[in-house]
Amino acid sequence: MSDQVFRPANEGLAQSAGGEFRAGSLIVVRCGPRALRTVWIMAQVTFLEAARRKILWLAGIAGVAFLGLFWTALHSMLRSMAPNITPVARLEGVRMMTMMVLYAGSMMTSLMAALISCDTLSGEIASGTIHAIATKPVHRWCLVLGKWIGFIAILALYVLLIEGGTIAIGWIEGRHATPHAGAALGLIGLQAVVLLGVTMLCSTRLSALTSGACSLGLYGIAFLGGWIEQFGALRHVKACVDLGILASLVMPSDALWRRVAMKVQPPIMGAAGIGPFSSSIVPDNAMVIYAVIYSLAAIVIAQIIFGRRDL
Repeated sequence: MSDQVFRPANEGLAQSAGGEFRAGSLIVVRCGPRALRTVWIMAQVTFLEAARRKILWLAGIAGVAFLGLFWTALHSMLRSMAPNITPVARLEGVRMMTMMVLYAGSMMTSLMAALISCDTLSGEIASGTIHAIATKPVHRWCLVLGKWIGFIAILALYVLLIEGGTIAIGWIEGRHATPHAGAALGLIGLQAVVLLGVTMLCSTRLSALTSGACSLGLYGIAFLGGWIEQFGALRHVKACVDLGILASLVMPSDALWRRVAMKVQPPIMGAAGIGPFSSSIVPDNAMVIYAVIYSLAAIVIAQIIFGRRDL
C-alpha cells in the first residue's frame, strides 16, 4: 500500500508544490499535522488503494451484473403475466421480486464490508508495511479512524449501486415506488458499517483470514438468531424469543434487516409473517440506536487496542 508517512521537516527530501514530500512510492507530510488532516489523508489513501487494487472496479462489475440479472428477471416476469391480470396483482409481483433482491443485496454489502477490511490492519502488520506509518509522530487512532471512514465511503457507494439500483429498476420497469426507500438504504448501510467495525476490531489482533471468519461467523449467528426469534414468536416460545434477542445484541445485523423488511415489504409478505424476505417481529428504534452505538464502540475499541499493540 502507498502509505501516508509523517516525518520531521528537517529530513533532506524534495518538497513538492503542495507542501508534501515524495520519496519513492511514499508520500511524506510535514510533521505535526492536525488530527483531522491525518484522518482525512488516511481516508483518501484507503479509498484510492481500493481503486488501485481493483477492488472498486471488480465490485462495481459484480454489482452491475447483479442489477442486470434482476432487470432481466423482472422484465421476463412482467412479459409472462397474463394480459387480463389486475394491476394490483402485477404490482404485488414487482414488490415481491424487489424485496427478494433487496435482501440479496443486503447480504452482498455485508460480505463486502467484511472482505475489504479483514486485512486492513492485520495484513499490514504481518507484512511490516504499517511500520512506515505507525512509528512516525502520528496518533495511531487517526490511522484506524481514517481507514474506517475510507471504507465507509466505499460501502456507501456500493449500497447506492446495489440497493439504490434495485429500487430504481423496480420503478423504471415495474412502476413500483419502494416505500421508505431512504430509510431502507440507511439501515442497509448501517448493517454494513456494523460488520466493518467488527472486522476492523478483529483485525487489530487476529490474522486477516481469522478476522474475516470471525465477523462472518457473528453475522451467521445473527441470521440464525433472527429465525429463532421469529419462530419463537410464532409458536409463543419465550426461550426462543430471548435467544433471538440475545443474538441481536451480540450482532445487530439481522435486526437491521428485519427493520428494513418492515418498511418495504409488500402486504402479502407481511400477512405471511415469518420468512427470509419479511418480518413478523419488528425491532424498534432502540435497536437502531443500539446498532449505531455498537458500530462506534467497535471502532473505538479497535483504536485503543491498536494504539497499545506492540508492532
